[in-house]
Amino acid sequence: GAGQFISILADDNWEHPIRRPMSIGEVKDNEISIIYKVFGSVTQTLTKLKSNDYIDVFGPIGNTFTVDYETYNPILVGGGIGLSPILNLSKYLTQKGIYISTIIGAKTSKEHFLQHNPNENIFLSTDDGTKGIKGTVIDVLNIILQDIKNPKIFACGPEPMLSSMQIMLDEKSSPAEFSVESYMACGVGFCQGCVIPKKQNNEYYLVCQDGPVFETSEVKFD
Repeated sequence: GAGQFISILADDNWEHPIRRPMSIGEVKDNEISIIYKVFGSVTQTLTKLKSNDYIDVFGPIGNTFTVDYETYNPILVGGGIGLSPILNLSKYLTQKGIYISTIIGAKTSKEHFLQHNPNENIFLSTDDGTKGIKGTVIDVLNIILQDIKNPKIFACGPEPMLSSMQIMLDEKSSPAEFSVESYMACGVGFCQGCVIPKKQNNEYYLVCQDGPVFETSEVKFD
């Protein structure tokens, strides 16, 4: 489901002993797709895989977005490599005929592979203004919230983005669900490495076990 992830062991090599979490970008028949950015040796290894090569994949793991579209108008927001679950959710809701708005942010146009199309309610933002609307996804969200009644936001992206969005949405008393990016070494709750503070007290959630999707009222970022 949209929001879940898989845990990949890129190769059986002592240099890469730890699994890497990858959000599911699309599910089609018996195939799943992921979107990743090459920034280290593990992702470099993935780029060298050929058709019919085998890798060790564990999953799907985690919970999913709960889109109560009969109550709210969904706004989907993805930033950075956090766009995978957003694209998955967008396709699912579009196929069901649900009216949605989608915002995807990046630093520059080179990181976008979608087209800015406000007529189809697809809004792109870039920090440098080279594609879509200049600014962040939060700038775009502020714009389209003016025209959408009873919204609920479904977002995935880096922690600074989610933290800033949470502050803004708290001020507006707007509900939201966040798919939290975290470094999850085991993916099943053993290593205790993917904690996120609870908003209500001084306890913690495990992103891999309790998430990765949380209501914005449940978690805090610090």
